[in-house]
Amino acid sequence: MSRPVRYFFRALRTVLTPLLLLGDKLTTPKSIERDPVQQARVDEETRSLALYQFVACPFCVKVRRTIKRLGLNIELRDAQGNTENRETLREQGGSVQVPCLRIEHPDQRVEWMYESGDIIRYLNERFGPENPASA
Repeated sequence: MSRPVRYFFRALRTVLTPLLLLGDKLTTPKSIERDPVQQARVDEETRSLALYQFVACPFCVKVRRTIKRLGLNIELRDAQGNTENRETLREQGGSVQVPCLRIEHPDQRVEWMYESGDIIRYLNERFGPENPASA
């Protein structure tokens, strides 16, 4: 990519990033409400999940909004500013691509789920209000 094109996109990101983050902050969805026992069960299940993400990535914003809407306590790991998280994502996940959901299964097997659409679908199926396990 030529230098002027790189500078153009860098300038564009510089302008759009604060707007993206402000828009996300102002339009954060309300979490679904569960009774305390159900929420405790969901919180226990989410301990096996971690989201590797970049703060200003629009696809990561989509996933974080789903996490908020579903009332999930998933650990967020910065893969942009934290070199340890970035290296873990590269070495264990196979690629520095975000968002990436790390899922530790009960049999200790670890799954690395890339693609925001897949992650959102997984979270909705597992923790959505129509799922009897989360209700």
